[in-house]
Amino acid sequence: MEFLGTTQLASYCGTKKSCLFPDLAPTSTTKDTYQSYYLPGYRYLSSWRPSLLHKVVSVPPKTDKQFNPTGRPPTILPAARSTLHARYSTRDWHHANMVQLRGSEASRYRAGRLNADSMRLMQNKDQLTYQMQEDSRRNLGERISNIDFWRSELIYELDCLLKEIQALETAKKRLECAADEMEGPLKVALECLYHREKRKGIDLVHDDVEKNLIKEVDVFKDCQEILTKLAQKINQQLGINRDAQHALEQDLSDKNSAHFIDEKCFNLRNTSDSINFYHGVEKADGTVSVPSTWAKFSEDNIRCSQHARANSVKLREDAEVGLESTSEEMWNHFISTNLAFNNRIAEVADSKNKLQAQLAKILQEIFQTEDTIMLLESSIKAKEYPLKVAQTRLEGRTKRPNIELCRDAPQFQLVTEVYTIDDTLQTLKQRLQEARDTLQVLILNKSKLEHEISVKANSFFIDKKCMDMRKVFPSTPRLIGY
Repeated sequence: MEFLGTTQLASYCGTKKSCLFPDLAPTSTTKDTYQSYYLPGYRYLSSWRPSLLHKVVSVPPKTDKQFNPTGRPPTILPAARSTLHARYSTRDWHHANMVQLRGSEASRYRAGRLNADSMRLMQNKDQLTYQMQEDSRRNLGERISNIDFWRSELIYELDCLLKEIQALETAKKRLECAADEMEGPLKVALECLYHREKRKGIDLVHDDVEKNLIKEVDVFKDCQEILTKLAQKINQQLGINRDAQHALEQDLSDKNSAHFIDEKCFNLRNTSDSINFYHGVEKADGTVSVPSTWAKFSEDNIRCSQHARANSVKLREDAEVGLESTSEEMWNHFISTNLAFNNRIAEVADSKNKLQAQLAKILQEIFQTEDTIMLLESSIKAKEYPLKVAQTRLEGRTKRPNIELCRDAPQFQLVTEVYTIDDTLQTLKQRLQEARDTLQVLILNKSKLEHEISVKANSFFIDKKCMDMRKVFPSTPRLIGY
């Protein structure tokens, strides 16, 4: 809308500025009436608000001098005339619109391409993520199948190994029972030898009793050695079997744990509650095997178990062969050994009586020697006071002044007295020591006699105990393992 009489354009009223949208006059009511609103995420209004705003130019208030009584507007309004020089041309207006439209169209085109590319990218990445997740799930499923296969193999082999271990333990118990039954006479003979090893001093003689016991032991030695070696071999094989069992159980336990973990991972979905971020977990490689070595490990465990089972079967067959023995010669040696025991017991009893008589004489001599020692100690103690007196006199005479410090007869007599008493004490102490040594010798002889008596009593007790042990002898069927 143009006022009446305004026939000139603003672009021809002054020099044309290079800017399409020059700034208008600073007097604006828009800024006073409009409150800026900031969008969330935007800091300033200028980041989204267009910079081209229509501004209302304030018109100064009318005065009485400008009042027109005719009521007709002037040709050019005085207040708006200065603003006509700042207006744009129609060409500028069309050019600005065109630039704005082209800019908007370009922005819209770029935004459209970006949106389309973003949609394609999201679809591709979604498809890739889904495919990778499905591949991982398929691989986990295959891994679970492999674990199930080896679990079944390990369970089967473990059951077979446990049965073989049970059978081998049964064979070991049979050997031990047969050895125990066969060991009856041998154990009696060995215990007799063991108890007779407790004889002390001179009583450790290789007498007829010991010879007969050794012969009695030799009768059972070969059979007992065979059974013992078989039991030891079975015990060692049981250790090998238990090692193989432990390896299988450990491998099976690891397989169960891995199966549980992989099955849990297999059942995870994007909607699961237990999923979480673990940053850097893909960079840490804690694996210790590859599929080939993983399968070979279980295969080696199974092969080791099979080899152990084969050795166990052979040992059980050998154990059946070593359960025979004889008992006739055992009885002959049993009777001859008992006769030797009776003779030896009589000899030990006679020697013990003689030693007890000698011990009584030694005790009487010990009492007399102890009295002599007490008298010597009293005599030595009685000489200590005269020695103290003589030494005190000598010490007192050393305090005589100057020329009075004379080596006179009392001095010589005191010195002689000290030396004499000291020599007397040394002689008495020497005699006391000899008496004590003699007493020690007597006490030593006493202890030796007591020891010998205890040795004879110990030997007598051992032989009697051995005879008590040999009262029972196992029957022949029990000796052959039945």
